[in-house]
Amino acid sequence: MPVVALLVLDGVPGHQLTTPGLVFEAAAEAHRPARTELRVCSVRPAVTTAGPLPLTITAPWGTDGLEGADTVVLTGHDGFLAGPPAGVADAVRAAAARGSRIAAVGTGTFTLAATGLLDGRRATTEWSHTAELAARHPRVVVDPAGTVVADGPFVTSAGVLGGVDLCLHLIGRDHGPPVAGRTARRLIALMREDAGATREEIDRELAESAGLEPTLRWLENRPYDAPTLAEIAAHARTSVRSLNRRFRERTGLTPRQYLLRIRLERARRLLETGDGTVDEIAARTGFGSPESFRRHFRRLTGTTPRAYRTAYRSSGG
Repeated sequence: MPVVALLVLDGVPGHQLTTPGLVFEAAAEAHRPARTELRVCSVRPAVTTAGPLPLTITAPWGTDGLEGADTVVLTGHDGFLAGPPAGVADAVRAAAARGSRIAAVGTGTFTLAATGLLDGRRATTEWSHTAELAARHPRVVVDPAGTVVADGPFVTSAGVLGGVDLCLHLIGRDHGPPVAGRTARRLIALMREDAGATREEIDRELAESAGLEPTLRWLENRPYDAPTLAEIAAHARTSVRSLNRRFRERTGLTPRQYLLRIRLERARRLLETGDGTVDEIAARTGFGSPESFRRHFRRLTGTTPRAYRTAYRSSGG
């Protein structure tokens, strides 16, 4: 049975502590071979969760719980800007050296970045902290709008709904996208049932979720255009209000933010591999002007396109 070690520190958001167990249990119910042993580990026997209602829990495992783990997941915590407590970085580096996959939820990416393991690699974190991550760890290639970013054995996420995005990604990699899809549908059904929804409402919710995929692909194939919200809603065969809700639920972004993410991702790749000027890349990726491109790139990454290209190439990427 695969082992996932969840490394938690004081000030861990409560939902990041409980979400992995919920998701992996749903995966096992959807697909028995997806059963996982989940270890809750910490550097101290007792851990206090973040506010507004702090709770003290006992962690059954110390950092020794990382030994033999197939995957180590680092959660966020209140003191993430101060760096990890003593012993954490060494334990994570040792796990990586043993061949463990290392993942981070939300601001847990700062803990992972502090180990040096992300230097020269792509990563993301909570979207409100991407600029801070780029500033503090300039050797990390920060994806400003990524939901889940995988680079080799390292996986980081924005931490949507306490890490549901990350856990589903891990399940998809280990057991295939269909199992991850069944797990997601089971989670949606459970949440809707807990809220008193009828079976018809649950079925409609699932149908809407699946129905957004063609529109996402349509947008990804035309990132240089500027479709209006009404045009996007018409493609999805829904109202603008429903479109915004469904985009938030599916991607964590509005339709316009999703388009911006696609454009910035393509611009980032051109900066890494192409020889075009910043102005040429702005035109090729659908930004209205070079100034608009620079403004959006700096706002979401904390650096300029030119500085990003220089840092990426000097790191050997």
